[in-house]
Amino acid sequence: MIQSSEITALVLAGGRGSRMGGVDKGLQKFRDTPMALNALLRLQLQAGDLIGDLMVNANRNLAAYEAFGHPVWPDSLPDYAGPLAGFLTGLAHCETPYLLTVPCDTPLFPLDLAQRLAAAFDDPSTEIAMVSAREGDADLRTQPVFCLLRADLLPSLTAFTQAGGRKIDRWTEQHRTVVVPFNQPGDDPQAFFNANTLAELQSLEGG
Repeated sequence: MIQSSEITALVLAGGRGSRMGGVDKGLQKFRDTPMALNALLRLQLQAGDLIGDLMVNANRNLAAYEAFGHPVWPDSLPDYAGPLAGFLTGLAHCETPYLLTVPCDTPLFPLDLAQRLAAAFDDPSTEIAMVSAREGDADLRTQPVFCLLRADLLPSLTAFTQAGGRKIDRWTEQHRTVVVPFNQPGDDPQAFFNANTLAELQSLEGG
């Protein structure tokens, strides 16, 4: 069972923002707050008091991210290698037993995210817990950037990325991964909707 402050939470803000015109997505505003800062604030409000440390993974405008008051770490892999590069960076700097990853561009993620993922670790064989949620009227789909990981998976991920691996699911399938559905009564259907474009961001703001 995961105890108080045993989770370090990492906001993933290291992407190119290609579908948003190349802007630094984490610094785009959602309801007048930069999306990465909004994510940090939601992590601070998580139920259960499980999160201790907070970090940000970013690859440009580092001073702007540092102004949010938490450590900022760029990818150790070159050329914007994707979310798994952020996972690797987070695990390398994690000083708690567990790492929670959330993307910066999903501003409505649940305030009980950490608590519900942590419940999967009541089974001591669990190594990774991953969200699944509906997208619109579609069936449940995994949301692999929302993961709670054992910090001791760093050697495994290091070996995977050094061999050229870049896809999250290809790595997580090597481990005991529990998929946690967020489809209970009262769950926000937009909770895991990510804003890839400025139009999608504006749509979420009005929601």
